[in-house]
Amino acid sequence: MDNRCDRRGFIKIMGSAAVAPYMLRATDAMAFGYSSAFRQPLDKIVLASSPIPNLPIGVGKGLYPGRVVWAHDPKATSWPGPGQGHWWESNHTNQSAVDGMISEAIQGLGGKPNNAKAWEALIRHFNQTHGNGNVGYKRGEKVTIKVNLVGCIIDGGVDPKSYDLVRGLDYMNASPQMILALLRQLVHEAGVQPPDIAVGDPLALFPNQFYGPLCREFPTVRYLDHDGGNATYPRTRVQYSPIPFYWSSRPSRTAQDYVPVPYAEAKYLINMANLKSHSGAGVTLCAKNHYGSLIRTPPDKGYYDMHVSLPEEVHGSGHYRALVDLMGHAQMGGKTLLYLIDGLYPGVHPIEHAPRKWSLYPFNGQWASSLLASQDPVAIDSVAFDFLWAEWNDFPHMSGADDYLHEAALADHPPSGTFYDPDHAAKVTHLASLGVHEHWNNAQEKQYSKNLGKGQGIELVGVGPSA
Repeated sequence: MDNRCDRRGFIKIMGSAAVAPYMLRATDAMAFGYSSAFRQPLDKIVLASSPIPNLPIGVGKGLYPGRVVWAHDPKATSWPGPGQGHWWESNHTNQSAVDGMISEAIQGLGGKPNNAKAWEALIRHFNQTHGNGNVGYKRGEKVTIKVNLVGCIIDGGVDPKSYDLVRGLDYMNASPQMILALLRQLVHEAGVQPPDIAVGDPLALFPNQFYGPLCREFPTVRYLDHDGGNATYPRTRVQYSPIPFYWSSRPSRTAQDYVPVPYAEAKYLINMANLKSHSGAGVTLCAKNHYGSLIRTPPDKGYYDMHVSLPEEVHGSGHYRALVDLMGHAQMGGKTLLYLIDGLYPGVHPIEHAPRKWSLYPFNGQWASSLLASQDPVAIDSVAFDFLWAEWNDFPHMSGADDYLHEAALADHPPSGTFYDPDHAAKVTHLASLGVHEHWNNAQEKQYSKNLGKGQGIELVGVGPSA
C-alpha cells in the first residue's frame, strides 16, 4: 500500500466546537463498542479495599527485571484546555520536550549513557531471553507499534471520506508528538529502516491531524488503519493472518479470532498505551491497549465478548481475565520489546471527551506530562494503576480493577485456577509469569520493593527535570 503523505500538511477544522468533558453521547458509546447504558453510576460502583503496599508477586521481566522508568517534564504540555485549541497541536505539546522524555526513558531502561547503546542492550536482552541468541537488531527485521487511537475508532470521530478528525477533537488518543519521538528513536538510534516500521491501531482510522506530521518526516513508514485510508490519503489496511488467537475461558460457539498480519510478520512489537482510567475496567493501560489489536470491536457480534471478564461484570479477585490472554499470546506479549504509557494528557475512557489536570504531587494542578517505560508488562501497568488510584477515587477503585495484574503475575498458577494458554485450541502449555506486580508504599514517596532495598519487586526510576 502506498503511504504517500498529505504534502499540504494539516487539514484545518473549521467551526468545530470543543466537546465538554464528563459526557458520553449514545452514538459515541456505540462507536467505542459499548451500549449507551455502559456508563456505571458512581454510587453503584463496588469499591475495593486499599491495596496492601510492597508485597510483590510474580517474576520481574526485562534487562533490569521489574524496572519501570517514569519521565516527567512539565514543559512538554502547555494546552490551556478545551475551547482553546487542541492538546495535540504543535503549539500546545512541545516536541523537543517529548523527544527528551523518550530519550531519557530509553537510557534509564537500558542503563546506558546514550540512546544507541541503550537500544542495543534492550534488544540483546530480549533476544537472549526469547531464544534468539546474544544478538542485536538486524537490518530488515520488522517492528510494529500498537498505539491507542480509540477516539478514532471506526464509526467514531474520523470522517471516513476526508479522514479529518471532526468529533472528539480533544479525546485522549496517543500523542502524535510521542509517536514521532519514538519513530525518531527507532530510525536514528536503533537503526531500523522506516519501511520496516508499522504503526497504528487496527481498530481505528488514522486521522490527518496525527498522520500529517508523522508522514511528512517519515513518508515510508507503514501507517496502519482499519479501512486503509482513501485514494487521497492512503494508509495500510490491517488484515488477518492465519495465526489463531484463543481465549483461555474456552467459549463455545464463537467465531475464531486471528492475529493481524503486521503482528505476525514483526520481529518486535512496541505497545504504546495511554494513561487512562475506565468506567468498566477501572483502568485501561498496556494490557487493554490490545482490545484494539484483533481488528474487530471487543463485543462484536458472534465473537467472544471481551467485556464480560471486566470488573464491572465480575467484581473481586481470583477470576479469569481476558486481558491475560492478550498480554501473553506469543504474537502479542511474546513479541513485545518495549511497553510505553503516554501520560501527557490522562483522562477517563469512554465517558469523557477531554483530559483532566492532576492534583497528585508533583503535578499540583497541572497536566500529568509523563511517560512510563518498561520491558515488564505487569510492572508498568502496576505503576500506572497506582498513579490512577492515587489521583482519582472512582473507577480505579473498582473492585477487581487490578485482578488482571494478579492473574498475569501468577499466570502459571493464577488465583482463578485458569489454564492460560491463548496459543492453542486446547490446554497445552500454560503461560509462565508475565511479570511482577506490587503497589507502592504511598503516593508521596512512590517507593516499590527494589527502591526500598529489597531483592524482588518493582523498581521505579525517575528521569527528567522532576526526577
